[in-house]
Amino acid sequence: MLAIAAVVTQIGVAVGGGTVRVTGSGLGCPTWPECAPGSLVPIADPTRGQLHQWIEFGNRLLGVSVGVVGALVFIAALLARPRRKRQLWLAASMPLGVVAQAVIGGITVLVKLDWVAVCLHFLPSPVLVWLAVLLVRCVSEGDGPARPTVPRPLRGLLVAMTGVLGVLIAAGTLVTAAGPHSGDANVPRLKLPIVNLAQFHGDFLFIFLGMLVAFGFALRITGGSKPVWRAFAWLTAAVLAQGAIGMIQYFTGVPDGLVILHVFGSMLVTAAMAGLWVATREREGPTGEDYLGGAGRRSHIDGTSPANQP
Repeated sequence: MLAIAAVVTQIGVAVGGGTVRVTGSGLGCPTWPECAPGSLVPIADPTRGQLHQWIEFGNRLLGVSVGVVGALVFIAALLARPRRKRQLWLAASMPLGVVAQAVIGGITVLVKLDWVAVCLHFLPSPVLVWLAVLLVRCVSEGDGPARPTVPRPLRGLLVAMTGVLGVLIAAGTLVTAAGPHSGDANVPRLKLPIVNLAQFHGDFLFIFLGMLVAFGFALRITGGSKPVWRAFAWLTAAVLAQGAIGMIQYFTGVPDGLVILHVFGSMLVTAAMAGLWVATREREGPTGEDYLGGAGRRSHIDGTSPANQP
């Protein structure tokens, strides 16, 4: 359960950041690590009001909750016996990622939401969601060498799809940087035509869709296992939904609610892509579910107490 909580909270903090942007609350707390000079919490401000302060402060509290979950995940992996190196490294990436995000977030506030800093603040989120999905899978698989369950060309296509998805997400941050949702009304924007950036972003979406279709046909020919097909179906559904949201945004002038939904969708696509990645290989050997000693006992990291196991 802790590993799953890491996925959920990493997605949640990305959505929280999107909410801050569309509500123009990016400088609701104008300093960092304090919310206002001399105060860690919002204080009365006759010029800014309280709403923007509490939205930004709420997002900071959400970041703290992500840090707490990340710390618990790492402690659970550290206490597991015998200690599993791969699980420990994946678990460590959660609190370390939160620290990195906090530092980048602080810099973003101090440079008054410069669009470069804002883009850099978002990009670690999909990476951390990906690692969190790998952690969830790590708990239930062995530590032996990874054995592909699909032919090598399909694994190569999967690597290429991952690269295209990375470019797609990065291009999306540029669209946002040139768009109307800056996080504050007075923040300078990226001086490039948003229509051209949106087209560039859309081009990579269609490239990704083409590769996804090709993967499906190849999987049909080679014969994939049920877990692979299930992961492929989830990814296909997430990508189609995300593409539909993006098209509606384009033709309706990027309404606020759809921006938040689009951020949420980008994290779901990332999680689904990571799910397909882990579904295409197996690892043999003892799993995290066996590592507290005795058959059927589970590792602390999945949140199950060994005392409740037979």
